[in-house]
Parts: sequence; structure tokens; C-alpha cells
Amino acid sequence: MPRSRRIRNFIQEYAESPTIQKMSFIPSFFILLLEFILIKHAVELGETFLIVVTSILLIISLVETILVSIEIHRHYVNSNFDRILTIKLDDFITEEKQENVKKIVEEFINKHPEYGNHRNKVYHTTCQVLQTHKEEKIEQDLIEKLEKFIDKNKKKNVDEILRVFIKKNPKYKKFKDEIYRKICFMKSKNKQ
Repeated sequence: MPRSRRIRNFIQEYAESPTIQKMSFIPSFFILLLEFILIKHAVELGETFLIVVTSILLIISLVETILVSIEIHRHYVNSNFDRILTIKLDDFITEEKQENVKKIVEEFINKHPEYGNHRNKVYHTTCQVLQTHKEEKIEQDLIEKLEKFIDKNKKKNVDEILRVFIKKNPKYKKFKDEIYRKICFMKSKNKQ
């Protein structure tokens, strides 16, 4: 395992980068290796013109390899930024139990000033996290209502339960397929 933290970090970033970026790094590294071999051979021959031309190609290859490495690092930082921001915001929203997006963004940035320059990203991620929380709450409420409803109507078949449940809870009408699957799962679970 490499001792240098930067090398270890780069290896981790490279391993987690998309396949296209990995593939773009391989040819530039291979060409760089070939340029080293060519310059070594040119020095052994003592050809000044060949040394100059090969040195120029070596510098171009080195710059290309550095640019690809920078692009891999930039992509890694961006993807980790989004993931870490989402986790921190999720924890913050759970702790604060706020519903107002503006207040959440303001308080979050006050607590984490390093995100001050990324206010738009914090805003959009907050909206996504709140939407996810809302969907989870709706699903939890639905499951609780379904469990109670199924307990009261054990003898009815799945279609009847679905029809009566939707009639009593019209707000779930657009989730018929999902409710049908949940009823089937719960009924089979109750039989066991």
C-alpha cells in the first residue's frame, strides 16, 4: 500500500471514477511511458534533434496525464460533495424537524458555513430531502392504515380490500398498483 496520502487518495478516486474516465487515463499513461523509453533511447544515441522532439512530446504527454488526473479528481470531489451534503442535510432536517425550506437553508448554512457559497445546491438538495421524507411519511401512513384495514377485513379477497380501501381513502387512488402489491404481501405474511 502506498505511503503517500495523495497517492492513496488518487488510487481511491481512480477506483471510484466512471469507466470512461478510467479508460481515458490508461492511454495517456501508456503514451507517457513510451515517451520515457524514447527519450532514454535518444539520449543513448546522442541525437540532439531526437532528444528535443521527444522531450516536447514527453511534456505534452505529461500535461495530458495531469489534466486527466485533475478531471478524475474534480469528478470525485463533485460526486462526494453531493453525497456528503445530502447526508448532512438529512441529519439536520431530522434533528430540527423544520418544514420551511428557507429556514432550513439559513440555519444549515449558519451551522455549516463551508456551504455558504453553495446556497443554490443546498436549496435544491433540501427540497429533494424534504420530498423524500414526505414520501416516506406517506408510505408509512399507508402501511399503518392498510394493516388496520386488513385486520378488520381478513375474510375479503385482495381485490375487494383494494376497492373498499380506495373508496374510503380516495387520496391513495393514484397508488392502486403499489397498494395492491402491499395488500398481497401483507395477506401472505398474515397467513404464515
